[in-house]
Amino acid sequence: MSVNIPPGATLLAPDDGTPLIHSATEPAPNFPWPDISSRAKWSVSSYKFGFGAECLRDDDPTTFWHSDGPQPHFITIEFPRKVAIQKLSICLSFTQDDSYTPAALAIRAGTGPSDLQDVRVVTLEKPEGWITFDVTSEPNEEGDGLSPVHAYVLQVIIAANHMSGKDTHVRGLRVLGPVEDHATDDDPFVFKSLPYTMYETIR
Repeated sequence: MSVNIPPGATLLAPDDGTPLIHSATEPAPNFPWPDISSRAKWSVSSYKFGFGAECLRDDDPTTFWHSDGPQPHFITIEFPRKVAIQKLSICLSFTQDDSYTPAALAIRAGTGPSDLQDVRVVTLEKPEGWITFDVTSEPNEEGDGLSPVHAYVLQVIIAANHMSGKDTHVRGLRVLGPVEDHATDDDPFVFKSLPYTMYETIR
């Protein structure tokens, strides 16, 4: 089951882990979860010239990573330190890519390429747009959402394509961290205006 988000709608966090879908004809969706993609080094298992890993992060759904090698195809995202990863947002278009469209994804995480463990498997039925989902299905301690994964390396494996296609197209990918709650129990009123921050400490 998934939820389609109308254009321009505001999404409040946290959610219950249900995959969210945004139109691929619009810019990458704006979420309350912080985009931590730029902190990592990105690589792919193979690519055709001009259709490399840079196409995953250009926020342009008209461009795409095009694999050029044997299956399975994969995207490896390596962070310089351990980070909390809450969600992935991936842009796919069955109407444009047909048999190049991923039908099953396996998400792996770990401290390095040699110790990656499966944390989530996602099946897709003719996906169209930005599909956003949690990287695990483990409930968090509060019971109001799913737990993040703490890892140095995240790997997205395209386990199968629609119509048994061989190569794959992925039009965008974002890695999202958990929402940070800066409020504390003894400070229920958190002010963030510029005048307040100028005078919040005594020199």
